[in-house]
Amino acid sequence: MTLPTGAAGALAAAVAAPSTASPAAVLLQSDGSALDPVLAPLYYLLDLWSLLMAALGDATGLELLRYGFMHRAILVGLCIGVMAPLIGTFLVHRQLALIGDALAHTAFAGVAVGLFLNGVLSLGVSPYLTAVVVAVIAALLIEVISETTDAYNDVSMAIVLSTGFALGTVLISLNAGGLAVGINQYLFGNLATVSAENAAILLVLFGVIVATVGLTRNQLLYVTFDETAAEVSGIPVNWYNRVMVMLTALVVVGAMQIMGVILVAAMLVVPVAGAAQVSRSFTGSLLASVVLAELAVLLGIGLSYYGEATAGGVIVLVAVAIYAACVAFGKLRAARGDDAAPELGSIDAEESGSAATSD
Repeated sequence: MTLPTGAAGALAAAVAAPSTASPAAVLLQSDGSALDPVLAPLYYLLDLWSLLMAALGDATGLELLRYGFMHRAILVGLCIGVMAPLIGTFLVHRQLALIGDALAHTAFAGVAVGLFLNGVLSLGVSPYLTAVVVAVIAALLIEVISETTDAYNDVSMAIVLSTGFALGTVLISLNAGGLAVGINQYLFGNLATVSAENAAILLVLFGVIVATVGLTRNQLLYVTFDETAAEVSGIPVNWYNRVMVMLTALVVVGAMQIMGVILVAAMLVVPVAGAAQVSRSFTGSLLASVVLAELAVLLGIGLSYYGEATAGGVIVLVAVAIYAACVAFGKLRAARGDDAAPELGSIDAEESGSAATSD
């Protein structure tokens, strides 16, 4: 059996196992991380997922389903397809689409911090965990700067973005313990480097994000569409704003594994923008954006594998193509006499009225 030589490269040959190998052996390979005992139940779920993907690969004959690293990459992609539009829908309607870029650059600084600590102190901490911590702190700083200095959100985002990326580049330039080695995988993403530990961390982030949005959906919706009325009704607006930016930080770090720092923000915006062309309600827009994001992720991963290209770039290009198709569909519907597709700011938030009474 021939291993892939394109997008996965030589590293894929090292981490991938043929379909005859035990999925557990593929997924549970570890460097002895201190998190292994905590993540053991999730490793078991990854094992079951790998068994399912291997069976699907045998049934369909798809080559990409023969490798353990692709099993993990597909699972991470599916989770991103839910998380990114779930948070991105709120961000886009609040005109905070660029916050993803700011947090992605600070997450890059978090990765550099993790690599630096591992190189200097040999702590063995996952760079994705340090990225989570730094990105969440940066998200809170954006809100604090906006609240305490009366600066517009784009000003605070620009300050945090430049500070985070500057910190990351300085740490990389120090090159302590070979810090610069492999940094490209964080900049551009890499399907082959989604380890079992990173996939398990992503599943934790996925659970936190979905559960939090599920519990606070009405309040977040009300704050999104009528912040002043929400504050008058007694909703702690500043607190929910902080919840939203922290959730955005978690999405950015999770998506960074296969999208990379440079392209991760696209998944927060592009599927949502496409969904706005075919939906007229907030709930409809959210559901449509998840469907479009999942389509972009699955098609992008498949095309990048067989086309031997970078997965993050292909996924974004597919998402943009889907957006263009949605725009064309909206124009066609308007030309046929149907109601024109609404703009992003005019989507009907029919649920916002009930949010006030449910708080």
